Amino acid sequence: MEDSRIVELYWDRSERAISETSDKYGKYCYAIAYHILADAGDADESVNDTYLGAWNAMPPHRPSMLSTFLGKITRRISINRWSERKAEKRGGGEMPLALDELSEVAVSPDTPEQAVAVRELTRAINRFLASLPPTERDLFVCRYWFLAPVAELSRKFNFSLSKTKSMLMRTRQKLKAHLEKEGFV
Repeated sequence: MEDSRIVELYWDRSERAISETSDKYGKYCYAIAYHILADAGDADESVNDTYLGAWNAMPPHRPSMLSTFLGKITRRISINRWSERKAEKRGGGEMPLALDELSEVAVSPDTPEQAVAVRELTRAINRFLASLPPTERDLFVCRYWFLAPVAELSRKFNFSLSKTKSMLMRTRQKLKAHLEKEGFV
């Protein structure tokens, strides 16, 4: 079913919207959740919460890219669930690895001033991503947005494991240089 029709089902408050979403994007959302949580049960719960989040968000939102919309909801829910687990000292998943890899260039907002800085940083990162060749950008986004494991990315992009790691490291170095140039690091 076309995404626009699925969105219409949400707007019509048809319960069929959930089953159509599950059929088309269930595996996609599960992959995002599992990469973050590394636990099948928690990933399943995050996906179910994603459907509820989509139900509650439409209307008023009418996403033009349903996959991106659902991916963003899944990611947020899964990160929140991961944070709750981390508070309970359980940890796990790709989240700590990816955050560690980006630790030299990442900042977190603790004050309103820092929140503004994070928005500006987001714009700078988006400019950086737009300047990358498509394959390099896709690899970087899959690793640091979708938190896909390096081994999975190696298979997906048909690169050796060492090439995948090397490309990610070089892209992080380029990002750091870009952010230094823009005054963020």
